[in-house]
Amino acid sequence: MSEERKQILKMLSEGKIDVSEAERLLDAINETREKTELAETTGEKTTLKYLRVQVEPKEKGKGERVDIRVPLQLIRAGAKIASFLPGEARAKIDGSLKDKGFNFGLSEINRGNVDGLLDALREMSIDVDSGVESVRIFCE
Repeated sequence: MSEERKQILKMLSEGKIDVSEAERLLDAINETREKTELAETTGEKTTLKYLRVQVEPKEKGKGERVDIRVPLQLIRAGAKIASFLPGEARAKIDGSLKDKGFNFGLSEINRGNVDGLLDALREMSIDVDSGVESVRIFCE
């Protein structure tokens, strides 16, 4: 039994989640595992790993070189964490986000939304070339 399954069953036994939430989480784990297995058998590239931001100065010694790699797994983890929060906590967070001017809430974030975002990032590439530096933003 996977650690994820054990954690879900433990939360169910402790009363932190109800049966329907546990079932939804277990289904999500199965769906992820099936997608991974399918991608491995068909030879597809499974997922992007990083959002990269690179800044290169045009002249040596003038400006700073920047190379940032942000793991995209952080986005996936955020979506999973949101699904573990009790409804009351999600409502409070959604209210706070709305107060700060964000027009979405945690309750609207789901695996499909995140996968759609990550699929869109696969094709994204931003290149900016100024007289001082070159900036490149892409996923790998």
